[in-house]
Amino acid sequence: MCELLGMSANVPTDICFSFSGFLHRGGGTGPHRDGWGIAFYEAGGYRDFRDPHPSVDSPIARLICDYPIKSHVVISHIRQANVGEVRLANTHPFTREMWGRPWCYAHNGQLSREWSDLPLSFYRPVGNTDSEHAFCWLMGELRRAFPEPPDDPEALWRYLHRLCERLRTYGVFNLLLADGEYLYTYCSTKLAHITRRAPFGRASLSDAELAVNFAEHTTPNDVVSVIATEPLTDNEDWVRMVPGELLVWRDGDIQGRYQT
Repeated sequence: MCELLGMSANVPTDICFSFSGFLHRGGGTGPHRDGWGIAFYEAGGYRDFRDPHPSVDSPIARLICDYPIKSHVVISHIRQANVGEVRLANTHPFTREMWGRPWCYAHNGQLSREWSDLPLSFYRPVGNTDSEHAFCWLMGELRRAFPEPPDDPEALWRYLHRLCERLRTYGVFNLLLADGEYLYTYCSTKLAHITRRAPFGRASLSDAELAVNFAEHTTPNDVVSVIATEPLTDNEDWVRMVPGELLVWRDGDIQGRYQT
């Protein structure tokens, strides 16, 4: 299956350290050779990079490591294809517009063949994966329920949890979803997270020979949370999410938690 990487921070932060370990799983320390992508929200804007080739050998991936883009919210994905060919149109993360915002999504898992029966409304897939079809369905259901941004954001969060719970009945559905302000993480089988704040310490990657002392690169007020399919470091205590759990992140902290 695929692997996910996300970040939520209270200050513009680069994800180079975590991404350096993550990209090795795309054909190096892991079997996920069928493409990769990463998306950044920056100062009201959005940009992404996608490549249908293995991340471990990708010049674009090396560019991301060498060019520290700073962002409050990041989503990344490395793919092991199950449904749909290996091509750019099937490479995560996927993006759709709602309420004048770009919503970004990446999925880890595989849905049953009945996924194509999920009725689509406002959005249509470009590729032919179960992941993108589920995204279009999910976004359509959100837009149907909330034509405008809700006054109570928790109403949206509760409804999103219900939609994720329905998608979980179709198979494995681990999700990262963002709108530029919030990062949503839903666990069907496995996701783990860590929040780094003062006093910052040293971390070493489990997939590459690289370590960093975060105290040299942060201020006492910084809060940075990283979410991944599997922990990326071997000397820190990561928290594993519970199956059926949705976490809502903003500025590095959990704003909402919903469970089955």
